[in-house]
Amino acid sequence: MSTVLKSRSQAGAAHVADSHDLIRVHGARENNLADVSIEIPKRRLTVFTGVSGSGKSSLVFDTIAAESRRLINETYSTFVQGFMPTLARPEVDVLDGLTTAIIIDQQRMGADPRSTVGTATDANAMLRILFSRLGKPHIGSPNAFSFNVASVKASGTITVERGAGKSTRQTFTRTGGMCPRCEGRGSVSDIDLSQLYDDSKSIAEGAFTIPGWKSDSWWTVRTYAESGFLDPHKPIRKFTKKEMQDFLYREPTKVKVEGVNLTYEGLIPKVQRSFLAKDKESLQPHIRAFVERAVTFTTCPDCGGTRLSEAARSSKINGVTIADACAMQISDLAKWVHGLAEPSVAPLLAALGHTLDSFVEIGLGYLSLDRPAGTLSGGEAQRTKMIRHLGSSLTDATYVFDEPTTGLHPHDIARMNDLLLRLRDKGNTVLVVEHEPDTIAIADHVVDLGPGAGAAGGTVCFQGTVDGLRASGTVTGRHLDDRVALKKSVRKPTGTLEIRGATTHNLRGVDVDIPLGVLVAVTGVAGSGKSSLVHGSIPPGADVVSVDQTPIRGSRRSNPATYTGLLEPIRKAFAKANGVKPALFSPNSEGACPACNGAGVLYTDLGIMAGVATTCEECEGRRFDASVLEYHLGGRDISEVLAMPVSEAREFFGAGAARAPAAHTILGRLMDVGLGYLSLGQPLTTLSGGERQRLKLATHMGDKGGVWVLDEPTTGLHLADVTHLLGLLDRLVDAGRSVIVVEHHQAVMAHADWIIDLGPGAGHDGGRIVFEGTPADLVAARSTLTGEHLAAYVGR
Repeated sequence: MSTVLKSRSQAGAAHVADSHDLIRVHGARENNLADVSIEIPKRRLTVFTGVSGSGKSSLVFDTIAAESRRLINETYSTFVQGFMPTLARPEVDVLDGLTTAIIIDQQRMGADPRSTVGTATDANAMLRILFSRLGKPHIGSPNAFSFNVASVKASGTITVERGAGKSTRQTFTRTGGMCPRCEGRGSVSDIDLSQLYDDSKSIAEGAFTIPGWKSDSWWTVRTYAESGFLDPHKPIRKFTKKEMQDFLYREPTKVKVEGVNLTYEGLIPKVQRSFLAKDKESLQPHIRAFVERAVTFTTCPDCGGTRLSEAARSSKINGVTIADACAMQISDLAKWVHGLAEPSVAPLLAALGHTLDSFVEIGLGYLSLDRPAGTLSGGEAQRTKMIRHLGSSLTDATYVFDEPTTGLHPHDIARMNDLLLRLRDKGNTVLVVEHEPDTIAIADHVVDLGPGAGAAGGTVCFQGTVDGLRASGTVTGRHLDDRVALKKSVRKPTGTLEIRGATTHNLRGVDVDIPLGVLVAVTGVAGSGKSSLVHGSIPPGADVVSVDQTPIRGSRRSNPATYTGLLEPIRKAFAKANGVKPALFSPNSEGACPACNGAGVLYTDLGIMAGVATTCEECEGRRFDASVLEYHLGGRDISEVLAMPVSEAREFFGAGAARAPAAHTILGRLMDVGLGYLSLGQPLTTLSGGERQRLKLATHMGDKGGVWVLDEPTTGLHLADVTHLLGLLDRLVDAGRSVIVVEHHQAVMAHADWIIDLGPGAGHDGGRIVFEGTPADLVAARSTLTGEHLAAYVGR
């Protein structure tokens, strides 16, 4: 027995330090939380459940984890805090017993083209060190194998102030691994000039076809027309060679236009800086369409898409270059690393092997290290972030997870549960927001929030054991053991959608006929090729409406009303009823409160102290100028309408003086996807992942496409809401649409008319059709992993 344990046993009483075994939350009021008070056991696995919008994330992420991070940031010096994001204290009376919070959420990784799976973890760094030690021929330090480091050469004269002082000529070189042609991006862009201007016209005649470039705009067209480098009245196709060079490629040059100093820049670098330097997904739809039309991206011809210089691609270990290693499936790379027997780098090989094994263990063995980080799904991104924590020596930390089973096949959920239990068993507190019954089942402690969503939620309905939850009578408890039965009869297809020779990503020349006019579920383990088949292989012109998992973007000024286009008919209805301009009824336009510019809050920078956000005293958070609030529609002003939940607003705009058919239609679609509790003006930044995806689905409900493709629509859905979703899918099919769903949830599989199962494994072990038929046939055959889990689900 250790000295510590001896002294503790001799004392006979528990040490006072051992009394802090609970995280205590009292009076939490963040978002919709209704003065929640709760005690959470430390060093246990606690699962937070409840319907979407009930307040789970508000309690776990916005209160407990946020306060932990804020307190940690306060331990740094004031100087360091100046470079860190300012975090406001959550709306809570008391938070006691907090430990260091490590948040592993589903936020997508940065879409920077130089960010890959390898660079986002330690794997790429260790691989570069390995090649710098063992690679033949030896080409330099680890930087020589990095596609983010450019080679640099410089020479000059320096003076060393020692004694009399002496000038010497020095040469500096740094060998980097970046491909000079594509600058480490792996692809090069080519701009179609015909999409930028009409060369049969002159600049004065409006030759530019770039969105927003009007013929009289100061900052663009007039700069070209009056720069003195070009003849604005000559058709562009008749420019001289020098004029064309100045027009397309001239370096930034100061010019004076009507007495105003402006910068003239060639059209190509200006377009690259204005459009191509930005994340394409963040652009407005018409700008994004222009970029997709005008710019083509092709694999870099110099490096073949590897991003690396020729020297970096020449150094090999046992015939394998670092580019080959990064392109391998991680499960194969792990075997290759374990096969290297080199005592001089044994610790490095062990650490690299452990990291790669963690990828395989967590169900990501099908990825490669050169996979761009921005292409990972939310679930893949969350599991990638877990990699660095699996081998961590930290204990007594609080790990916070946001639905870690998202995107996982039932076969993989058991492995994820084991990882959560391992983190707990190391002495950590594990807090998980989750809807998956298999993960709820392993919890030491369950907290169920509700009873409803939005204003109807925010209270603790139950806390205790899983068995207690089942007997509690809460919404979660009643639906915990729900099972959707197999259909007694399935719909007959009205036709087929043919896919032939599909080879996208890991697909192996797949031929499949997808039945139309029915509900089709595409299943298989993560990485088996489902999305590659559905999103990457459906032939063009198939009249497809695709609702995938790309995140919707929006600032704190964006809300469901602006995102869905609902605000437009509301503004017009107010304008018509009051005889004024529609622009008055937008907080982002003429109607904005002058004090806060329509934000509703004032952000104050306190210099060396943390900045604060305070409700605007002028508009009291309503975002509109006082004069605008004097106008009414159906007895309500615009701020009161935007504060309404969707369900109330639908009734409001459905009849009476406020009747607005266009608004009523959009609100009906929001109700159909289960978002009736959302406030019209709730900022998009406060919505959960599941709410955002269903909001996106609602915006497509009016599309006329005949084939609908949905990518895991059950993401973020409570057990009680899954039945609602199945009803929506049935209505889409009954309305004459064909619905194809990429899904892992057994309820959707059981309810489908037809199942296409891919596998049998992930990565190069998948990419094949292993089953086609009805769910009943799949259960009867039990020939695949999906079949086995579906049979267990329906009790066969």
